[in-house]
Amino acid sequence: MPTMINCDMGESFGLYRMGDDEALMPLITAANVACGFHASDFNHMRKTVQLAKKFGVRVGAHPSLPDLQGFGRREMKIGREELANCLIYQVGALKGFLEAEGMTLNHIKPHGALYGMAARQEPIAQAVADVADIFRVPLYGMVDCLHEEVYKARGHEFVGEYYADLEYADDGGLLITREHEAVDPKRAAERSLTAIKEGTTLSVGGKTVRVGNDSICVHSDTPNAVEVATLVRETVKPFLAAA
Repeated sequence: MPTMINCDMGESFGLYRMGDDEALMPLITAANVACGFHASDFNHMRKTVQLAKKFGVRVGAHPSLPDLQGFGRREMKIGREELANCLIYQVGALKGFLEAEGMTLNHIKPHGALYGMAARQEPIAQAVADVADIFRVPLYGMVDCLHEEVYKARGHEFVGEYYADLEYADDGGLLITREHEAVDPKRAAERSLTAIKEGTTLSVGGKTVRVGNDSICVHSDTPNAVEVATLVRETVKPFLAAA
C-alpha cells in the first residue's frame, strides 16, 4: 500500500537551532511544523513553510501542550475546552502562514506528550477532534489506540503512523523520551519496510505489535536524522505515494 514519510520540522527558536530542516525537507512527503508552544516562533514558522513550498512538501500543524521549557514532552492536567482553545490558537497561526504562501493545511499531528495523552485519554482526544472539526483536515496517530477510535467516530480521516526512530513498548505504545539518541539507520530502514509490508514491529520486549503504515515518521531532532531519513526513503521508495 502507498505510504508517506513525515518529519517534525521548524523546531528552532530565535537564535537557537534544532534539526537540519534544509537537508531533511527534500527527503520527506509531509512536514509537521511546530506552532510555537513547544518550539519555533513566527519567523521560523514562516521560513519552514517557505522551505516546504520550495520542495513541494505538504505541511501539517504540529501543536503542543504549552511547554516550551520541556519541549512539549511533559504531561499536564488540562481541560477539554482549554486544550481545544490552545490548539486552535496554534493551528490557526500556521494556517495564516500557509495562506500567505498560497498553500493549504494538510493535516494535524499533536506533538509529544499531547500525542501520547490523546492516545489514552478520551477528553484529550475529543479536544483534538474538536479542533479538526474547525480545520477539516486528517489527524495523525497510532493504530489500536483510543485516539484512532475517537477521531474516526467524529468523522475525521485517520493517518496511522510508524515511528522509524523510536522504540515501542510491549503494549504497542511509544517510548517517548525528553531527548532522542542516534539510531542505527539500517535497522530503522529495515523496520520501516516491515511496518509497511506487515503492519507490525518488534517491541523492546521482543513482542510483535501492530503499527500504522500510512506514514513513516522520522524526528528532525534525532542526532543522525538526515542519515536515517535518507536510508529510510531509499528503502521504502517503491511504496511511497505520489506527492
